[in-house]
Amino acid sequence: MDKISVLIFVESRYKVNRKRIKKAIGNVIDKNEVSGPVEISVAIVGDRKMRQLSNKYKNEDKTRSILSFSQVEGEAVGGPKDVLRLGDIVLSYPQVINDAVRDEMLVDDKVDELIEHGMMHLLGMHHE
Repeated sequence: MDKISVLIFVESRYKVNRKRIKKAIGNVIDKNEVSGPVEISVAIVGDRKMRQLSNKYKNEDKTRSILSFSQVEGEAVGGPKDVLRLGDIVLSYPQVINDAVRDEMLVDDKVDELIEHGMMHLLGMHHE
């Protein structure tokens, strides 16, 4: 696994396992044979912030579990050329908890699942 930089922002009231998030990202990077230095950011937010983002970027006035924003698609942004900036993954922690309960999973396992889902989007793999 080449150098992976994972920038994690967590609203203070949510307790997440940062090492586990980094490991989940590393697993996806390895599985998809992405080489070279990679940068990804992850934000763990509440429903109010997720609703704002959903409204702004999806034109939907609702919260959701996850949003991903690719830095690979569209116009290039400045920065060192040797780093692959994949983009941003945003999780709504209250929605993650609801999804985990619904799916009878541990919250950490649901976070892993959603991180993997977001990473696949950042790598250009979209569902129909």
